[in-house]
Amino acid sequence: MGSARSDTGFRDQEDCLIVGTNVLNERRSTVVVVPFSTAPQAAPLLLVPVVCAGRRAVAVLDQIRAVSKQRLDRRIAELPAEQLAAVEEALRLALEL
Repeated sequence: MGSARSDTGFRDQEDCLIVGTNVLNERRSTVVVVPFSTAPQAAPLLLVPVVCAGRRAVAVLDQIRAVSKQRLDRRIAELPAEQLAAVEEALRLALEL
């Protein structure tokens, strides 16, 4: 998990989960992220509950996007295996993979 500077004007920083293979993430200037939000309640498929840096949040799967690595601020933590598996499964379902 990391923190990315936001260009939306809502917040200076937005916590997110970096997804994708390490090989691509190392070679490209962008990474694919799933943003986190502390506002909404968890909802099956699109909003998966996670704990980010000790705070409850949801992974907002319909907001998945590529961002420049230059926007990444710092690494916060890693998701526990069961939370990562839940996000991965929801991504598979949402994207019909």
